[in-house]
Amino acid sequence: MGEERFGEFVLVRRHGEEGVVELVLDRPKAMNAVSTEMARSVAAACAALEGDGGARVVVVTSTHERAFCVGADLKERNSFSDADLVRQRPVARAAYTGVLELPMPTIAAVHGFALGGGFELALACDLIVADGTAVVGLPEVSVGVIPGGGGTQLLPRRVGAARAAELIFTARRVEAEEAYRLGLVDQLVPAGEDRSAALSLAGRIAANSPVGLRAAKRALRLGQGLDLRAGLEVEDAAWRSVAFSEDRAEGVAAFAERRVPRWPSAS
Repeated sequence: MGEERFGEFVLVRRHGEEGVVELVLDRPKAMNAVSTEMARSVAAACAALEGDGGARVVVVTSTHERAFCVGADLKERNSFSDADLVRQRPVARAAYTGVLELPMPTIAAVHGFALGGGFELALACDLIVADGTAVVGLPEVSVGVIPGGGGTQLLPRRVGAARAAELIFTARRVEAEEAYRLGLVDQLVPAGEDRSAALSLAGRIAANSPVGLRAAKRALRLGQGLDLRAGLEVEDAAWRSVAFSEDRAEGVAAFAERRVPRWPSAS
């Protein structure tokens, strides 16, 4: 298992040959509150992973036992002048868009608090696995701002406009069972099992073609919000990008020969 640090607060951990990579939030003294330094580290880690052909699936995890991430570092923000806040804004945005724009499938492993920017980091992932201790929400209007890490756009894409409006306008926290029922998270597991369940899911995903996975994600993401005809054109372009690939040839051959594929793009 290889590890690489990005700054003080972010760790990238590679799980052997299987192509599963953890992006670990590691600021336990602040419950992973996203400071300027931590935001830079998240963005840097994502930039490195974007160009890593060996990374087939990324799982975002936390080292804090009671929190995934509590959102923006409000203690730091309290010390900012207006000019400081303006300067910090693109740094913060780069962290959230870094996760959102990763080309491979991504999974958030959530336990404890995932609030504000913390929940937005999870929403930026394709799938969210949560354990029974999870508490999620976007409480920004209660402190005079709005979700600024993608929450106003990503949440309605998950649960619909009216449900997202209710959750954002009330700033309420949602516990695990209700979060699963509303579709705020995709899989609910017993307390303490979010990381292991997310890694297990990542392993099942990573067994598939890396080329196929990235193309499927691209089609899913680019097709959101388009009418059906335009969406089918997006799908067709993604299909054409893989139809003549070495992975496609290997996948068909492996199926015919009743063996496990050896994906050329993963070697």
